[in-house]
Amino acid sequence: MGLCSLTHRRAARLASTSLTMRMNAANRKVANNLLAALPGKNYRRLHSGLEQVELEFGDVLYEAGQKIRHVYFPGNSLVSLLTVVDHRMALEVGMVGREGMVGVPLALGAQVSPVRALVQGAGTAMRMESERFRREIRRSPQLQQGVNRYANALMAQVSQTAACNRFHVIGARLARWLLMTRDRVGSGEFRLTHEFLAHMLGVRRVGVTQAARSLQARKLIEYNRGNIRILDDKGLEAAACECYALVNGRNGLTDARGGRARKHP
Repeated sequence: MGLCSLTHRRAARLASTSLTMRMNAANRKVANNLLAALPGKNYRRLHSGLEQVELEFGDVLYEAGQKIRHVYFPGNSLVSLLTVVDHRMALEVGMVGREGMVGVPLALGAQVSPVRALVQGAGTAMRMESERFRREIRRSPQLQQGVNRYANALMAQVSQTAACNRFHVIGARLARWLLMTRDRVGSGEFRLTHEFLAHMLGVRRVGVTQAARSLQARKLIEYNRGNIRILDDKGLEAAACECYALVNGRNGLTDARGGRARKHP
């Protein structure tokens, strides 16, 4: 075998190794847990159909009864799922962050959203057209399994949130909500107004104001002109109702320190 042939083969191997290393490095930076859990080969095929988008606070990804045209895999963004009553009142029944995806009904054979999907935390997300997503989930058992597990966790979250809104006091619900937000955005600081929190929790604004003041007086949070900062994680967890631990356990989330992008195996 000639020296030239050996050189070309060695160069080809080096190029292939370099490409694999670059692709693996890209995979390790995936911020969404559902995507990051996929085997490298599956993710690389899926990646060609994904585009990174910036989600702004207040964006409505789709309304209840509207066709789902894209699915979203949040990174450091956060999306609230709201049920709408009488075309004017809305109550949060679930939230989606880095642990899952927005647009689960597509994986279950539906094309219309049963809820309003509202961005409550600005940040990045990976987006895929619905038709491409349906094709990918049919050809990838790993993706199907991951989405199925998340769909089950999301349904449990919706059920627990409904019970929480009915039976638990506002202060405990607010603590639970702040902790769930922290875990999904990976930070203990975020901007939220009392009016927005009142809509999310389905209570009057004065109730949220009183609950926030109580948490602040106990030095669990700091609240100033819409900026909230969690001061005592353990204390806030103790102040929250049991729904926090139940919901996050099912979603595989614990605290803000788990917010790092996961690595592919």
